[in-house]
Amino acid sequence: MVSVQAVEIRPMDFSVSSYGVVAAKYETELVSQVNGEIVYLSEKFVRGGFVKKGDILAKIDPSDYDAALIDAQATMASARATLVQEKAFGKVAEEEWKRIKDGVPTELSLRKPQLAQELAKLNSSEAGLKRAKRNVERTVIKAPYDSLIEARNIGLGSYVSMGTNLGKVLSTDNAEIRLPIADKEIQFLTNKGNNADVILKGNFAGQPQEWKAKIVRSEGVIDSRSRMTYLVAEVSDPYGLKSNNNELRYGTYVTASIGGVHAGEVTKVARHLVINGQVAVLDDESKLKYVDVNVVRQIGSQVIITDGLNSGMNLITSALDYPIEGMQLALPKDKSLDNDDSETQPTQIAMEDKDKS
Repeated sequence: MVSVQAVEIRPMDFSVSSYGVVAAKYETELVSQVNGEIVYLSEKFVRGGFVKKGDILAKIDPSDYDAALIDAQATMASARATLVQEKAFGKVAEEEWKRIKDGVPTELSLRKPQLAQELAKLNSSEAGLKRAKRNVERTVIKAPYDSLIEARNIGLGSYVSMGTNLGKVLSTDNAEIRLPIADKEIQFLTNKGNNADVILKGNFAGQPQEWKAKIVRSEGVIDSRSRMTYLVAEVSDPYGLKSNNNELRYGTYVTASIGGVHAGEVTKVARHLVINGQVAVLDDESKLKYVDVNVVRQIGSQVIITDGLNSGMNLITSALDYPIEGMQLALPKDKSLDNDDSETQPTQIAMEDKDKS
């Protein structure tokens, strides 16, 4: 007894499977640019807190920097006054030269070196004032973008120095997933996967979830250890802060299905049924026939065939003892091929001995 199933040809779009871990598109270490005592901490500046761009996270005691700013303002005012005075001295010197002497006056006699010196002092004082203002601004620690607080490394009253790590924030506008792709699979992606649509699947709160993503770039190199190419998928608003998207937390493991090229009219066949590029079918005369097929892709235990088979052909799915092409096979009169939408059910047929036929 052997089994057969009817071949069904259908249009198909290829997809490529992958997996990855969700991560923030941007992550930033917050580092102190000035020295001082922490005098304020926002209630939102805690691990897991969400903040908006520009939100104040912490403040460093600005007293010394406010005083330095006042000094810088005074220095610049003094330099400006001295410059005005020196310009007046230069005009007086020029008038005296014209009144007493003939000819071209020297730069020294016109006090031009002194004027240049005072101008340089003014420029230096302006730079010092800008630096003092920046230092005052740096005492206020702000969120660089809409973000999730991953870590806070300071406490109220603690002293920080320039370069102290204050904490770490993760952007919440977009998430990224690095998806490893085998080299042989890239041929099944349109434009090597650029801008391809991606369906991500994972679990959240014990329930299966799906998210839509898009390939935004390839990393452009092959990993030396895994020999994989990495495509990067992006998900907008992963925490659903600006939309009704399902929450996709950073660190979530997801599987990915990447949309690929159109395969045309194809059929799926169990991999073990293809031997040396041929499959066994039952022809119109109920005889064994071997058909050459073109296998374009293997997906798990199945292969995709583009040429060689037609809809309605009876594909032999069970093993034959000592098969000979052309041998007679008989279908029992009380059996027929029973198909459904998902998979053709096998039909048992009796193999008649040639001597009895």
